[in-house]
Amino acid sequence: MKIKVVLVLIIISFGLFSCEKDEDGKYADYLVAKPLKITKAEFKEGVDIIAPMPIDESGKIYSYENYIFINDKYKGVHVIDNTNPSSPKKIAFIKIAGNVDISVKDDYLYADSITDLMVLDISDIQNIKIINRLENVLRDNVVWPAADFYEYGEIDYENEMIIGWETVTERRLVEDYEERFGREIDVVFNMETDASSVGQGSSLARFKIVDDYLYAVDSHNINVFNIEDLGNPEDLEDVYAGFDIETIFNRGNYLFLGSMRGMYIYDITTPATPTFVSEFEHGTACDPVVVDGDYAYVTLRGGNECGATESGLFIVDISDMANPVLEKTYPLEGPYGLGIKDEKLFICDGAAGLKVYDKTDIADLKQLNHFKNIDTFDVIPLENQLLMVGDEVLYQYEYLNNNIKLISTLELN
Repeated sequence: MKIKVVLVLIIISFGLFSCEKDEDGKYADYLVAKPLKITKAEFKEGVDIIAPMPIDESGKIYSYENYIFINDKYKGVHVIDNTNPSSPKKIAFIKIAGNVDISVKDDYLYADSITDLMVLDISDIQNIKIINRLENVLRDNVVWPAADFYEYGEIDYENEMIIGWETVTERRLVEDYEERFGREIDVVFNMETDASSVGQGSSLARFKIVDDYLYAVDSHNINVFNIEDLGNPEDLEDVYAGFDIETIFNRGNYLFLGSMRGMYIYDITTPATPTFVSEFEHGTACDPVVVDGDYAYVTLRGGNECGATESGLFIVDISDMANPVLEKTYPLEGPYGLGIKDEKLFICDGAAGLKVYDKTDIADLKQLNHFKNIDTFDVIPLENQLLMVGDEVLYQYEYLNNNIKLISTLELN
């Protein structure tokens, strides 16, 4: 059944560590999430195609044919012509209120706008058209940031809605923090709210197209759409998948969901009804996943933002899908996206830069490259070049026998 009011029960089962305390121990630094709001009228009119503009906060990256799409968190998608990877050019901005994910098939682009699914025709990239809007089909599409405190302020739920969050560090009373995490918090979030050509997303994606189906994960569901009629997606029954789901990856007849608690495997042999197969629990941390052969590669990011104290790469043996087993771990600084091309493993290790490994022997990864002094976020290994975005810059690399070489950069702001 479709509902318009979503009751989200947040049970905080972990404590995030304070950065720095006063000498008397009364105050400490905590992460505070504050809502980004727009009016409902602005939301309904919040999709448009406009001229290129500077990026505010670069998000996920997506590749389709000769084009690159880069999310501007909660605002929309920057369109880049990459016909010449040595000289990419921004050509348009697709304004979409509350957007964080897209996926493309046969010139149809699907994008989230909070609870709505937008469909755009990009067959003429110079004349992108909005052709459909499915309202309230992403019913629980609320991306909750990891934070110590959530401040809602004054929200007029009759006329306003939350489209995203900003997280800041503020000093707060330790006793307020301890009191907050000593109880459950109930929050009401009110929103009325193949031969085909499919693009390639990254390990951070929450949208994934497999044949005639679009799978979109929210914090605890797999939203399933039949897109056989590309311009008119059919909203099917959601599949409950747990809590804190963050990413989705596909290999063959399986979906791999990354969450803050572990990796979940679903069978899509019957594509309209994904079926749970197994899970691999790793504790609490931010978690994208990619799969190659008999192994899943999971980066875990710890620290205040994600709950765990340490970061690293987990390599999980999935030769028996019903019984995934941890094979090997490697320490990292603060990883985000990752990708695989043949025997090369690429990891965006946050402020520690882009790291490239030879994964021929998973028991002994060999580092081939380390691009330091760049802030890295998301990566896509294409057939002929590597795309990477971080700190409002698009980087492109060419593959060499035992390493990679930078071929271009594009300042997005």
